[in-house]
Amino acid sequence: MPSLLKLPTGEDVTVAQANIHGVALRTPLLKLLVDLPDREIYLKLENLQPLGSFKIRPAVNALKTMDRGLLRSGVLTASAGNFGQGLAFAAREIGIHATVIVPDGSAANKGHALAALDAKVIRVPFDDWWTALTTRRFPGEAGTFVHPVAESAVIAGNATIGAEILEDLPDLDAVVVPFGGGGLTCGIGSVMRRLKPAVRMILAESEAAQPAAAALANGRPVRVPHRQGFVDGMGSTTVLEEMWPLVRQNADGAACASFDQITEAIRLLAARHHVIAEPAGVASVAAALAGHAGSGTIVCIISGGNIDASKLGAILDGKSPFRS
Repeated sequence: MPSLLKLPTGEDVTVAQANIHGVALRTPLLKLLVDLPDREIYLKLENLQPLGSFKIRPAVNALKTMDRGLLRSGVLTASAGNFGQGLAFAAREIGIHATVIVPDGSAANKGHALAALDAKVIRVPFDDWWTALTTRRFPGEAGTFVHPVAESAVIAGNATIGAEILEDLPDLDAVVVPFGGGGLTCGIGSVMRRLKPAVRMILAESEAAQPAAAALANGRPVRVPHRQGFVDGMGSTTVLEEMWPLVRQNADGAACASFDQITEAIRLLAARHHVIAEPAGVASVAAALAGHAGSGTIVCIISGGNIDASKLGAILDGKSPFRS
């Protein structure tokens, strides 16, 4: 069955901007203080959003565009934590209940944040979480399922980031996006394809899993190994079939950042700019610093800053928390 998902139009983005106004921030672009002869790197600081992630944009837009009749029994989602937080916040604002299915490898502080937002948190093994994500249901739980990636309103909410980038830095050459499920890629990419088609869209992955690179190489989604742990919030066993047509339209390439490169990028942002980013959120910078996005003016999406204090402390102390 063909996907019902669609890329946002300019009008969709305008509506999304109005929906998130007063809740989500217009985040700054910060030039990264590194001396590179062939490129300038800018950071789109979505880690500064309320709740620490860009996910508040798509979550709020999704609920504001849904039929209120579908929300009477609450909402349900499967999330590593960031989208769940955005959805729980938006649900609480309109007086409905949110249930979030969380993989057991996700950061503990994300689970605590969900509970603080009055969400029901169900922590399960990764495979069970993936099943909930792909089937859009979880045994024994009611509520309308809001997909963290494969919803047209979610993609439109993400597209507001692309609109802000072009307003602030119209002469750019590439955007590097952490790749989780493709919603962020397709949102930002839709704006670039429509208004600035020469901009390269590079998908940043990690050695935890590289489903985007595999799909682009094979011309279709394929299953890849997945290593749960250090980099949560991105990486899975495959690109979702329903997202693949949109990802294919909006991606020019995929790049893998190693765990060591990601930890070095976390240290760099903290030391040079006092910016705290989670491993998935800084994969874009790690990939750009490694040269995987090419030369010129490059914007890296810092998608989130929700990292456990113990993990951050170990990284800033020069340790590698992913090693035993």
